[in-house]
Amino acid sequence: MNFIINFWNALPIIFRILGSLGLFLYGMRVMSDGLQKAAGNKLQNILNYMTSNRFAAVFTGFLVTSFIQSSSATTVMLVSFVNASLLNLTQAIGVIMGANIGTTITAWIISVIGFKFKITAIALPVVGFGLPFLFSKVKKRRDFGEILIGFGLLFLGLMFLKSSVPHIDTNNPAVLSFIQNYNDLTYPLSFFLFIAVGTILTIVIQSSSASMAITITMAFFGWINFENAAAMVLGENIGTTVTAYLASLGANVNARRTARAHFLFNIFGVIWMGFLFKLFTAENGIIYKLALLGWNPTKSINFPLNLSLFHTVFNLINTAVCIGFVKYFAKAVEKLVKPKKGDISKKEYKLKYISTGLQDTTQINILEAKREVTKMAEVTEKMFNIFLKVFSNPDKKMDNKIREVKDLEELTDQMQIEISKYLAECSKEELSDTEINNLNAMMRIVHELESVGDSIYRLILLAQRKYNKKIILHKTALSEIQNFSKLIVDCIKFYQEHLGEHLHKKDFKYAIESEKEIDKCRAKYKKGARKRLQKGANVQTELLYIDFLRYYEHIGDNSLNIAQALRQIT
Repeated sequence: MNFIINFWNALPIIFRILGSLGLFLYGMRVMSDGLQKAAGNKLQNILNYMTSNRFAAVFTGFLVTSFIQSSSATTVMLVSFVNASLLNLTQAIGVIMGANIGTTITAWIISVIGFKFKITAIALPVVGFGLPFLFSKVKKRRDFGEILIGFGLLFLGLMFLKSSVPHIDTNNPAVLSFIQNYNDLTYPLSFFLFIAVGTILTIVIQSSSASMAITITMAFFGWINFENAAAMVLGENIGTTVTAYLASLGANVNARRTARAHFLFNIFGVIWMGFLFKLFTAENGIIYKLALLGWNPTKSINFPLNLSLFHTVFNLINTAVCIGFVKYFAKAVEKLVKPKKGDISKKEYKLKYISTGLQDTTQINILEAKREVTKMAEVTEKMFNIFLKVFSNPDKKMDNKIREVKDLEELTDQMQIEISKYLAECSKEELSDTEINNLNAMMRIVHELESVGDSIYRLILLAQRKYNKKIILHKTALSEIQNFSKLIVDCIKFYQEHLGEHLHKKDFKYAIESEKEIDKCRAKYKKGARKRLQKGANVQTELLYIDFLRYYEHIGDNSLNIAQALRQIT
């Protein structure tokens, strides 16, 4: 009965805390979205042009996460880049390390501004200053307004959180005594318990920054001591890996390995810190001594700074320890996460947005669309390679290969529908002119790739008819088909290599010349077939050969159309 009464008395406080947290999270989301919109393609370019230098990778992860104030957004984007083969696993691990350091910046901002100054003196004027920018016709100004308003709301939420959390000395709810009971647990029970609390809290609210704000507030008001708060911070480092894991579901093996690497890296850090935890968090420990260089660590007003220092030191040391073993770390992850059987099949194919919804940021959505278009191009390449294998073995019955191409052709039809739906959903967001052009270009590319798939399916049906009716092509025709096939293979490889990027003038000129060569070959070879017909060649054989030429030319036309669409991408 006493518990029910105490809980009822605590209920208004709980709802105030939840409301404050909601405002904090909404402010963070608005600010993060505004920053990412303002950054535009720059975020992608930073990651896209990453070198294999692990130190550059760490710095890039730090830079991007510090800028957008969201390690979750960085890791989701990172998984997408790996899935699209724009980064390899080794590079991705370096970026993850940097992102872990970058996310500590948020804690410092909260600690310094949120607990050292009167927040309303900053937050409300910032919101007021940013509001007029939201009504501007210029997109960049609207993005800037979003950043300011998000910043202001974030700190208003933090202010309400501070005012909603009662001080431990007040005679308030039993919730406080409940926390105190666990706060007094001895090490290592308290260590594991508060790691679990930090992990679960971060998984539930999907924001390590918000979890950090709650932890700092609880420590500031005496709900938990510094050691337990530090353990919660370690748990938050584990909880934040769940977002990347969810983003990797349904992705390729390297993307899944990237998400697993994020988890293992953070877990490794927590494990070694567990052995040295007291050395860092004791009253005269490492954090205490480092804090003395800048402030008095014993004052309650400085508890947030102590936690931020612990967060940063932990991630810096974890990165310093692991950076020399990135390649070995990648190999370990490769052994842990095995590729699934059947890289691409009709049953396995499912666009990510169907199950998880569009991401909050347009840049990530467009990146996901590019990844799916790349996968579709891979399907067409696989189809043509199977056709060449069937055509090169005229004496073998290869019905299983023909069925495989049929399944893949149906897959391209499904891909066209689903990717087009995805792009249509993306187009409903507020887009820049560049993003609109990119979406339109991808729409056209998807249509052309589906047409390529149709043509290849027609080719393999012709090969099947050739086998069933025991048709033998003229030696000249066979030689011409081999030459023609090389041109088509080059076209497919060309558009695969350039998907998702702007096609430069010299490359576009190459695409035009290739298509002209294909047209020239078709006219020449078709003329040769007519001459053989005039000399009495088998009509059925030569008409079949002309059909082969026709679908080859269609693929060449589609390839040029893809090149034209790639010219629009910026």
